[in-house]
This record gives sequence, C-alpha cells and structure tokens, in this order.
Amino acid sequence: MTRIRAKTLLAAVAIATAAAFTTAGFSASAQTNEEVEAAALPATYQWESTGALIGPKPNSGHNVVSVKDPTVVQDASGKWHVFMTTANTAGAWSLAYTSFTDWSQAGSAPHTFLDTNPNIGSRYAAAPHVFYYAPQGLWYLVYQTGLPSYSTTSNINDPMSWSAPRNFQNEMPQIVRDNIGNGHWLDYWVICDATNCYLFSADDNGHVYRAETTVANFPNGFTNTQIVLQDTKNNLFEGGAVYNVDGTGDYLLMWESIGSNGARYYRSYTADTLRSTWQPQATSQSAPFAGAVNTTFPSGRWTTDISHGELLRSGRDQTMTIDTGDLRMLYQGRDPNSGGDYSQLPYRLALLTLTGGGSC
Repeated sequence: MTRIRAKTLLAAVAIATAAAFTTAGFSASAQTNEEVEAAALPATYQWESTGALIGPKPNSGHNVVSVKDPTVVQDASGKWHVFMTTANTAGAWSLAYTSFTDWSQAGSAPHTFLDTNPNIGSRYAAAPHVFYYAPQGLWYLVYQTGLPSYSTTSNINDPMSWSAPRNFQNEMPQIVRDNIGNGHWLDYWVICDATNCYLFSADDNGHVYRAETTVANFPNGFTNTQIVLQDTKNNLFEGGAVYNVDGTGDYLLMWESIGSNGARYYRSYTADTLRSTWQPQATSQSAPFAGAVNTTFPSGRWTTDISHGELLRSGRDQTMTIDTGDLRMLYQGRDPNSGGDYSQLPYRLALLTLTGGGSC
C-alpha cells in the first residue's frame, strides 16, 4: 500500500477521552472526529540503535542482574515512565520502575522495585505494559503473574500507589490449553478501539491469541479467546505489541521471533481493524521489522538481539497510537557472547530510531 487509509474517529470517543483527561488533570488534547492524514508505514525498515541506556541497579535487597521487557509511556508533562522486568541472581522475576524527562537521563535515573509496594509484594511478576485508560481516568499496569493481571493507580509518579493485582482472566482459556504444547501463556497486551478492548497474548508456540470485552465493561468480561495469527514456534514466539497507526483505524502488530542463528528479531503485520486478518508486512529474517540485519550501531554493536520491546507511542491512552513520522523503540539486548541460564542473561535496554525505509 502507498498510504495508510485515514478513517474518521468517532466524536463520542474523542469527547469522552478529552473529558477523562481533563478530569485527571491532563490537557484535553484528544483527537477530534476530523480526518487524520497518516504517513505510510515503510515496507522495509532501517534503524539506528543507541548503546545500552538502562541497566540493572542492584541494592542490598535486590541482587538484580538484568532488566528486560520494557514498557514506556510519556505523561502530559513530558516525563517518560519506564517499567521493566528484573531478574536476580536466584532467578526470581519481578518489576522495576524508573522515570526521567530526557533520554540522556535514562541511565542515571533511580529505580524503584515494585516488590517494595506492599500491594504487589514479593511475587512472580513480569512483562509489564502500561497505559492510561481515559474513560476511567486511571493508569493500568498489565503484567503476568502466571495469569494476565493488572494493577491501577491515579498517580503514575508514585510507584507505591499501584493496587494489588487482579486478573483479566482467572484461568487459561481452553483454546490456549489445546494449542500451547510445551510453551507458556504470557506477554499480555491491551488495546482498545471505539467499542471494544482486546487482550492479545503469546504462547511460545507460534500462536497469537486475542480475547475481547467492551470499552464500557473493561477491565471485566474478557472472553471469546481466539487464535488470530499462527506460524512456526520460532516465527511467532512472544513479546508482541499492537498499535493504532497515526490515530487512524489501521493497525500494526509486531511480534518477536527467533532467527536461524538463535538471535531475536521482530516481524510485523498490518490490518484494517482489530478484528481483521493480519497481513504479513516485514516478516523475513533478512528484511524484518527490526533486527540485527537492519540496525546500525554508531557507538559499536553491543547486541545481536533486538528483543522484547515497545514502540514509543505518540499518546498515552488505550488506543496505543503511534506516529509514523517518529518511530522509536525501546528494546532489550545483550552481549552476544553471554550465555547460561535465561534468567541470568545480562539484558539491558536501548533505543532504536527509524532512519529510513522503503515505501509500500
């Protein structure tokens, strides 16, 4: 395609979003129902990577050896908020939080370990995803506790304010049980359109799942779990994310894959709606959405993995909107010579910036 088709946003949703933002103390800058002219997604991608920006910050109670699975959002004041998975020397997984106003501060910004929040505590927690749910005026932190869970807060600046986790679904859906094989149900992602909210997930076995509920009923009522994309285990492994492109009704899905050399990279797919069939976009290891082959490292190549990451959104709400004119991705990488137990791999976080690409 030469241009992502622009679609009219529903006025009711825009008004509700603006009202919720105003109630929560944000500027009412939500999109209106005017046509949005969106730049085309490139058919091929070229990226430039920083060196490692965010690494583990162990302390006396947290022998952290890696940080991974980042989620990132920018609030109305311009501050960036990053949540991430941590692993300690005992192989225990938990969550940490940091914030800063400029990416040059990312490495020096202090970390808060969310197990110090008594509502969350010392439990298994991993793979966070954060967003502002405008209809309720609440921030949601989605993560895995074995099941798809979430915590909420009205103040993203206070890591001690997150509520105790509750589940979107209290048991693994039968369709996942039937197809998961030796994989794991994990890496949950929420995105909403004007009517429904969708919960995407992976199984480390080549399947992308989608459950749904209504915007009015969210966070309750997730049912109708379906397989919406399937391939080999390595082609559709985990670490997925879904975005609304430039505020239109068109969508981008990116999913982490394992290459023939064992290194991680991202494939991408597009669809007209969140209920449409996903069409391959940049799915080759030799021409991926993001991987070692299409990433340069001006400061020196420090990783061959472009692994579990998230695009920087142009907004912060449940629509997961991205700006094709400013595509950046916070991702995890590691020293390619490292090895051993997965939990002990020295993952660090870095930033990709799109530098070029071919037109559709």
